[in-house]
Amino acid sequence: MCGIIGIVGKEEVCGRLLSGLRRLEYRGYDSAGIATDHDGLIDRRRAPGKLDNLAAVLHESPLPGTTGIAHTRWATHGAPTEDNAHPHATGEVAVVHNGIIENFKPLREELQARGRVFSSQTDTEVVAHLVSEQVEQGAEPAAAVAAVLKRLHGAFALAILFREHPDLLIGARLGSPLVVGYGEGETYLGSDALALAPLTQRICYLEEGDWVVVTRDGAQIFDAQDNPVERPIVQSGATDIALTKGNHRHFMLKEIYEQPIVVAQTLRSYLRRLEESVSLPTEDFDLASVKRITIVACGTSFYAGMVAKYWFEQFARVPVDVDVASEFRYRAPVLEPGGLALFISQSGETADTLAALRHARSEGQKIAVVVNVPTSTMAREADLLLSTHAGPEIGVASTKAFTCQLAVLAALAVNLARAKGRLSRDEERAIVRHLAEAPAALNGALAYDEAIQNMAHHIAAARDVLYLGRGPDYPLAMEGALKLKEISYIHAEGYAAGEMKHGPIALIDEAVPIIVIAPSGPLFDKTVSNMQEVQARGGKVVLISDYDGVEAAGEGCLATITMPKVHPLIAPLVYAIPVQLLAYHVAVAKGTDVDQPRNLAKSVTVE
Repeated sequence: MCGIIGIVGKEEVCGRLLSGLRRLEYRGYDSAGIATDHDGLIDRRRAPGKLDNLAAVLHESPLPGTTGIAHTRWATHGAPTEDNAHPHATGEVAVVHNGIIENFKPLREELQARGRVFSSQTDTEVVAHLVSEQVEQGAEPAAAVAAVLKRLHGAFALAILFREHPDLLIGARLGSPLVVGYGEGETYLGSDALALAPLTQRICYLEEGDWVVVTRDGAQIFDAQDNPVERPIVQSGATDIALTKGNHRHFMLKEIYEQPIVVAQTLRSYLRRLEESVSLPTEDFDLASVKRITIVACGTSFYAGMVAKYWFEQFARVPVDVDVASEFRYRAPVLEPGGLALFISQSGETADTLAALRHARSEGQKIAVVVNVPTSTMAREADLLLSTHAGPEIGVASTKAFTCQLAVLAALAVNLARAKGRLSRDEERAIVRHLAEAPAALNGALAYDEAIQNMAHHIAAARDVLYLGRGPDYPLAMEGALKLKEISYIHAEGYAAGEMKHGPIALIDEAVPIIVIAPSGPLFDKTVSNMQEVQARGGKVVLISDYDGVEAAGEGCLATITMPKVHPLIAPLVYAIPVQLLAYHVAVAKGTDVDQPRNLAKSVTVE
């Protein structure tokens, strides 16, 4: 969430800063602003709402300068107003900030007692005043920032502009990512490599507690103890291609359609097709010794972890706990020696999940991560890195990252089962063949897009929707409900189908559509029995199944969605397509902002 870009440049920077902010829109935001240093003063433009509003302000009142900082804000402290928009400034400095300053209230009171006047409700403004005080007392920028950082509690990525030093920026990170980009006679700061892709491919990732002095000639990095340090400069690999929608109306639809390709790319990294085996980078990681697995994640990644629990326990017979990352540390979890803690995150920077990872490490757990950004903080702190290969995901509602996570987790389940001696070589071959069929099956599922679009109006008119599933389709039901909530703003809940009669069935009436995920197979008859209980009470059912399932149970349904017939192992990947498309087409029918739904951020970097 939130986005930062800073440039110490040779030419006017405002246009490039605005362009950089547009590349960060996918992270989610509700206001934006830019500040530059020119003619001996700090000048800024800010606007609530979309970047087009800021662009209109800049059109009316251009902002000169060759050094500047810019920000897209997702509101935490204070409403999304112009006064609360970043950058925050005094006469001496301007600041942009991702994260939360947890001790901002006592700092604010202290500053106000000394006569400092605040113009916003944000936590960030205390940083501007603290640094400004140091500068006004004669401190050089680096010394001022070093002193202030030690007073801040919480999480932050900061970029700071100084009035008297027009060719300098200072950045810092603690708990929120920040990268340095190196150009020709220019240097940059950014929330991620994607923001800097048009400017440079040469970047370095600041490590936890680092801060950096940026000039046109390069960057000097310091660690949390203010010691000069070197951080490796790498090629980012980020490109502009990921930011085009192609022929699709929204990024979300484009990313749904990319799933056959990216799942194939992901599986290619872990399946050895000729040998029909699974190969993971576990040479230095003893899977056979794992006694228990603790899976920790948030949101969509949490539901991927719930699916994986079924696979790990079925194939490897290893007990698994699945935890919501934001709750994990606060329930004092019992983590047994020899345990494996597995963390799942699209960005690899999710604050709750990262904090849980560090807690698990402090408790002696081995750490594995499934992430889409192999240079992320979680990836760098893991004992075992399992990368997905989804490519940049721009739509806030996760789609292709989810199916790629499932692909990796299925491969890990097979590898673990083999290490535990629970899976014969013939059984491994059979599973590999099924996994290899997943991309084609995903492509087959996409063929029903138009049919799903045609029935979406049945759901768009609802105020409440229930999703039902059994086994691995139960977390998929919760994921479908989450997608609908995220982008259409319809209240939706996912339930284990057998639990309906234990309470939720009281909600059933003719105004509540029921989405039933029921591929034919061992759990089909039980799920259909629960579906019929719903129909007997006037519930309007949308059945998602394969041809056999629709033939057996489709009569009397409001609508049916027919999927390819697939092995139960890959059904969660394939059936993700219709629940994603249904949410998408309902949101389009309602006219909501599909790619940037209200109140949401792509990468949640605050707890």
